[in-house]
Amino acid sequence: LTGVLDDCLCDIESIDDFNTFKIFPKIQKLQERDYFRYYKVNLKRPCPFWADDGHCSIKDCHVEPCPESKIPVGIKAGSTNKYSKAANNSKELEDCEQANKLGAVNSTLSNQSKEAFIDWARYDDSQDHFCELDDERSPDAQYVDLLLNPERYTGYKGPSAWRVWNSIYEENCFKPRSVYRPLNPLAPSRGGDDGESFYTWLEGLCLEKRVFYKLISGLHASINLHLCANYLLEETWGKPRWGPNVKEFTRRFDPIETKGEGPRRLKNLYFLYLIELRALSKVAPYFERSVVDLYTGNGHEDAESKALLLDIFRDTKSFHMHFDEKSMFAGDKKGAKSLKEEFRLHFKNISRIMDCVGCDKCRLWGKLQTQGLGTALKILFSEKEIQSLPENSPSKGFQLTRQEIVALVNAFGRLSTSIRELQNFKVLLQQTR
Repeated sequence: LTGVLDDCLCDIESIDDFNTFKIFPKIQKLQERDYFRYYKVNLKRPCPFWADDGHCSIKDCHVEPCPESKIPVGIKAGSTNKYSKAANNSKELEDCEQANKLGAVNSTLSNQSKEAFIDWARYDDSQDHFCELDDERSPDAQYVDLLLNPERYTGYKGPSAWRVWNSIYEENCFKPRSVYRPLNPLAPSRGGDDGESFYTWLEGLCLEKRVFYKLISGLHASINLHLCANYLLEETWGKPRWGPNVKEFTRRFDPIETKGEGPRRLKNLYFLYLIELRALSKVAPYFERSVVDLYTGNGHEDAESKALLLDIFRDTKSFHMHFDEKSMFAGDKKGAKSLKEEFRLHFKNISRIMDCVGCDKCRLWGKLQTQGLGTALKILFSEKEIQSLPENSPSKGFQLTRQEIVALVNAFGRLSTSIRELQNFKVLLQQTR
């Protein structure tokens, strides 16, 4: 896998070097910080599209929620209602002193006036969201320690898993049903059609719709890479051994076994990496403001976390071959606005499909990575609002919740890990030849 990617002027070797030597070590450290390791998620939301029939084949599908006592006080305080009437009660104010420091609105902010937060809370920013967000106030929403629930092989496969991906590709990637998608085991066989008609169709699409497909394909490839790299190799005496499975990797990505499809999927992974990298470089001014804290209640750790995040932003800005999103939605204003809205709604629908995943661990990481990508898209389409942010007060124009921040960083961390694991598989494949 070498050379320049389609739809952007960047080569794979440059991304490999940049990721291995600059981004990967730092993003790994950042994900271990308290602010980024605890993610609040509702894994009990019913599938809105069909009766869930998914089953896991091994016990590792289970997600262990985090006991309240383990959650840092600053994170718990920041997840209360955006605007609570109880805040007017003086006793409640004493009890929730930490929450007041946060403004009881968003755990990235501190020491702001209550009036500003009330005003901000009234602002409805749902039009900016590319994802269906979980209601953090739901009794079914629980904190999960991502470090204790790593993404890895769970044995979740078969018709249930394929129905999820089939729904994503067939109904949400702007694809007419008459165009056969390569290697979809649920699609009826087309005889000699090896899927080339699909790529003829894809190349004929406008850039925006082509990008959309590549983002989804890249996400799919990344998830498959994680499962191959962290596979249940054996279990003896109740002790599981996890590690890279070269045979599984070959089955999913080898050019011969996948009829040339595997390398295309991996190129889409690199494309997705560039998109999220671009979003990180664009959102830097939001976090560079002194008003933004990565607040957990531990001042020393919070300061270190922010310094590390800003260091990563400096690295993202130093990369000179970004994807240029200015070429997207650049036609006539009315058509561009309509296309952007269609793009947003399609992606939002995909985030809802994640509630149909039948394995809790797969659902957790599916929701987190789609929310991370949705947050990246929200950033890329909010450049003007980010550039005009006030230094010392909350902004109505652009805002990120703690959940979005945690999802953004961890989703990019997963992509960085995928590209690192790909290097590892290249070495393993050379050793087996």
